Amino acid sequence: MKGLLTIGLLILSNTFMIIAWYGHLKFSEWKWFGKLGLISIILISWGIALFEYLFQVPANKIGFKGNDGPFTLIQLKVLQEVITLVIFAIFTLAVFKTETFRMNHIIAFLLLILAVYFMFKE
Repeated sequence: MKGLLTIGLLILSNTFMIIAWYGHLKFSEWKWFGKLGLISIILISWGIALFEYLFQVPANKIGFKGNDGPFTLIQLKVLQEVITLVIFAIFTLAVFKTETFRMNHIIAFLLLILAVYFMFKE
């Protein structure tokens, strides 16, 4: 149960992270947003990133073996990175219609799945 909760929180956290880091690139198409200066965009991104931390910190606390969770610190980090890349790919394809998903991306994702497999292999 703690493992699924950790993964769910990481998915939520990374969704907010991707929006905070890359959303402004798409939001700039909105009239009011396009007129904002860099400092305003940074502050909006920080506001969105707050939600990232609201999910990330509990995910690590619940999931960490040192707190009776199922994952080692290295496993948590690899999970987080793979989730980040998957969320980023989905976000990019859904929001930025100019991006394409090519064979080298599929191969890279397969290698990431292998990385997770080997990370969890005892």
